[in-house]
Amino acid sequence: MKVQKKVIVVTGAGSGMGRELALELARRGASVAAVDMRAESLAETAKLVTALGGKISTHALDITDAKAVAALPAAVTKALGQADGLINNAGIIQPFVTINDLDIADAEHVMNVNFYGPLRLVKAFLPGLLKRPEAHILNVSSMGAYAPVPGQSIYGASKAAVKLMTEGLRSELLDTKVGVTIVFPGATATNIAQNSGMKVPAASSEAASTFPQLAADVAARMMVDAIENNTPRITTGQDAKTMDILSRINPVWAAGVIYKQMKSLLG
Repeated sequence: MKVQKKVIVVTGAGSGMGRELALELARRGASVAAVDMRAESLAETAKLVTALGGKISTHALDITDAKAVAALPAAVTKALGQADGLINNAGIIQPFVTINDLDIADAEHVMNVNFYGPLRLVKAFLPGLLKRPEAHILNVSSMGAYAPVPGQSIYGASKAAVKLMTEGLRSELLDTKVGVTIVFPGATATNIAQNSGMKVPAASSEAASTFPQLAADVAARMMVDAIENNTPRITTGQDAKTMDILSRINPVWAAGVIYKQMKSLLG
């Protein structure tokens, strides 16, 4: 589905990857319905999109709020017209602790944002998308869905749930005009830790240097390309590609590699 003249909903559009997705879509002639819980961040994204000559509406809401999500399709339609695409990009990480030390409330919050948020949005928009001449859903998972990171086990579990939900959704929609893409980003230059309200361990910079970060705008271009080419599955970043291959060949050995490189995150 070419995005030109289409209306695309992007969650987490106030900063980082979501903002770069909004900008890339605007460059290609799409109208963007930008969703984020931070109104001030959305305003900055809107300013940047407008400077490109793009059309944008902003929707400040929490994707864990079922009523707000259910009302979103009508708000988007009123502002821009019926949605043709949905990008579930919003997500958070967990505190950098083991499952043994993780508060169950923190685990539930991660699942609510990373899994139930996208599920709610798919449920809200899919009936309308099925009525469009063509449409697309892109869900952002993570390398952590197949390469377990110490101290981020529940984050990884939430993204693995997104993976399987998306793959199942694609199978369910094979006989429709709604395309589905799952994305597995590796290390990307975004502010997900700060937006998650998490303190980044001092050792994280050393650990992250093992996997050079991909620029967010490069990853955004790859994602929009995937929508336009109806690509079912992509990885972004050499680390995600490498660990994808290694995890298929020998998942236990691959997990050990990640453990050795990232265990310092636990202090």
